[in-house]
Amino acid sequence: MIYSFIKNNEQLFPIEKMCKVLQVSSGSYYRWKKQTITARQQRKIAIKEKITLIYFESKQRYGSPRITLELRSIGYKISRISVAKYMKQLGLRSKLSKKFKVTTNSNHNYLIVENILNRGFIVKMPSKAWVSDITYIQTKEGFVYLTTIMDLYDRKIIGWSLSDGMSTDETTLGAWKMAVKNRNIEEGLIFHSDRGVQYASKKFVNVLDSYKKITRSMSRKGNCWDNAVAESFFKSLKTELIYGNKLISKEQMKLEIFEYIEIWYNRKRRHSALNYATIEEFNNQINYKNVA
Repeated sequence: MIYSFIKNNEQLFPIEKMCKVLQVSSGSYYRWKKQTITARQQRKIAIKEKITLIYFESKQRYGSPRITLELRSIGYKISRISVAKYMKQLGLRSKLSKKFKVTTNSNHNYLIVENILNRGFIVKMPSKAWVSDITYIQTKEGFVYLTTIMDLYDRKIIGWSLSDGMSTDETTLGAWKMAVKNRNIEEGLIFHSDRGVQYASKKFVNVLDSYKKITRSMSRKGNCWDNAVAESFFKSLKTELIYGNKLISKEQMKLEIFEYIEIWYNRKRRHSALNYATIEEFNNQINYKNVA
């Protein structure tokens, strides 16, 4: 791969300088260049280069299934098994999952509502079911708290808030204000969350009730599966962005969260729930079908 890189950049940089920087001898490079490379070998080299590029563009978040789909989307006919084999040869591994704790304070006297959503995580139209959750993220300056609102239709994070505190204004209300700017509320919208005080407080409930189109829904006590999709997002975020990296400042974390949600997750990431399409591809497919 090093020799291939040098060959592909001969018009841009001196060969001797590239060999020195990449710590290979120029003699061995010239000997390699004289060898006849078959079309099959060239294709293999090109695929490995593309796999490496996709892997690092995804910030090491993609494993063989998603990299395979990326390759196919740009015209390569290749199986997931072959991609996995090449990744193993290249020493590329996706970031591993790690358990984490979600922050929920349900010890309050506010009114709790029934689980109306009842794990109906597959919906056919936008703004029929939104799910929300809160988690904490550690920085070198202490914890910050991330609140998200996701539309189950296309799994897009339509509202989010990153705060230093856990008040309703900082968490759920902040995320809600963004969500209603990004997506219209439709009649019969179900808003589902856990039983945390930020969702049950009079301040937040009054805001939801003011729309007169929304049905509130809450997970059953101690049952994380009732809000599994929202928690799955946090698992992905912490696996792909947080774990294994050095602690950074709160300000840096806000920039990282913005990049992850708005640039990566909402635009580029391939979602298994959408048959491994990006959110944009999924919505374009639906719009095309409706027009057709």
